[in-house]
Amino acid sequence: MPALWIAHVKVTDAEAYGKYAELAGPAISKHGGTFIARAGRYVQLEGKERPRNVVAKFPSVEAAVACYNSAEYQEALSHARGASERELLVVETTE
Repeated sequence: MPALWIAHVKVTDAEAYGKYAELAGPAISKHGGTFIARAGRYVQLEGKERPRNVVAKFPSVEAAVACYNSAEYQEALSHARGASERELLVVETTE
């Protein structure tokens, strides 16, 4: 079943985070991920506000987790650490 990779982010260092974004996109694509929402308009109804919200669809939970653990994505992530406050989860969809 397909899965969604959902990230909620507050960027604290735009330059470093820009490098993350530059590298993360190709890593996500390489693992079958496609962006369906990326830093678009949002309404915070509950919980901690994170102004950057990203949703990518993957073929499966396993594909999303493999992407996260890949060398390419970990290289990208090294630029986000210390440059952002983030939550990331993967959830299986029904379609």
